[in-house]
Amino acid sequence: MFTLFGTTALIILIFVTLLFGLSLILKRNDIADTAWGAGIALVAWATYFLNDNPKVNLFILVLISLWALRLALHIGTRSAKHGEDPRYVAFRRSWGRWFYIRSYLQVFVLQGALMLCVGFIGFYVAAQTVAATPTTLSIYLYSLGFLVWCLGMFFESVGDYQLRRFLAEPTNKGRVMTSGLWTYTRHPNYFGEVTLWWGLWLMTFTITGGWITILAPLTITFLILKVSGIPMLEARYVGNVEFEAYKFRTNAFLPWWPKVK
Repeated sequence: MFTLFGTTALIILIFVTLLFGLSLILKRNDIADTAWGAGIALVAWATYFLNDNPKVNLFILVLISLWALRLALHIGTRSAKHGEDPRYVAFRRSWGRWFYIRSYLQVFVLQGALMLCVGFIGFYVAAQTVAATPTTLSIYLYSLGFLVWCLGMFFESVGDYQLRRFLAEPTNKGRVMTSGLWTYTRHPNYFGEVTLWWGLWLMTFTITGGWITILAPLTITFLILKVSGIPMLEARYVGNVEFEAYKFRTNAFLPWWPKVK
């Protein structure tokens, strides 16, 4: 399995290197965001085709692929209507003459490493060479995991859809989205993202040692709660009166009824 992981990692390195080359042509580093889901799906499917005798629960790989396809379409179509994401524009300005080196290492290679971490569920499932023997407990966990995945996919896709419609209205320019699923959590799409990966983790309990894939949901949870998700996004709204009121009454992550003054 270590050799298989090494080969998959090499494929991901080639993938992000090609993305870096494309970013130079397009002068847009934010293609890394569009390719994020595709890279995680690639971890799973590359492993599957490299495996000489796969005994795979393809349904898990299909769920990962559905998530990746939806996310790529969402980010890709959104980005096509605008210029480069402001975060990457800021990188271009601050990195100066080191931009190309830092761009390759800190954006694309780092993202490749994170693809391997989050995609570890897909890798582990696709790397199996012995058919799983489900127990009663694992069957229950598999079913529960699928329901959790569905809940996460609902929050992520519906939250993104509601936000896109809100932002498409010129009268909402500069305003804060506070309706729909956004009534109950300030980040329903992020809640959905984290939730569906924990659902996939529960589904791996049909496989011997499947608990080890906890690396995937832990990584995505940490990224969204502490690094590039909620903290980075909410930093843009510091001092915004409407957002401060929204922040007071609405949970940041877990959905719940808003507070009443």
